[in-house]
Amino acid sequence: MSEKNEEVVNDETSQAKEETIEEVIQEEISEMDELKQQLSEMEDKYLRVAAEMQNIARRSREERETLQKYRSQDLAKKILPALDNLERALAIEVVDEATESLHKGIEMVQESLIQALKEENIEEIEALNVAFDPNLHMAVQTVPVEEGQEADTIVQVLQKGYKLQERILRPAMVIVAQ
Repeated sequence: MSEKNEEVVNDETSQAKEETIEEVIQEEISEMDELKQQLSEMEDKYLRVAAEMQNIARRSREERETLQKYRSQDLAKKILPALDNLERALAIEVVDEATESLHKGIEMVQESLIQALKEENIEEIEALNVAFDPNLHMAVQTVPVEEGQEADTIVQVLQKGYKLQERILRPAMVIVAQ
């Protein structure tokens, strides 16, 4: 072969090699772009899962705090009728020494229950001679305003109301002057 032919063949070979190298480089760039895209998608998924885990942990913590805060609610609702009955028993007039000692014993039981409720942050809702609040009180009757009273004022409490923290366990049943 002549030198020209060898040069042409060498040029063609080197040109083919350059094209092959360019194709390989393009393929590798394409693969790198795909890998970058996959990495980006995986990072996004990771961040979403991490955020979801934080949200689950926060909701769980809030639920536990709420349960702890209001844990005594059901027990208090069951005890309140017994407390009402003790109040009714204490309203009975004392006539002799025997009923006096019984009355004293009932008072002691009532005070123990009230103290136990206070320790659980259960408070009586103030009602007598205060402005009627439908969030705290349940009006079962209205009476005309008498001298010295203001309209929408509670004049009598029929049944005490109680609340635990800011949650109403039972509204006070009241009579309101109007």
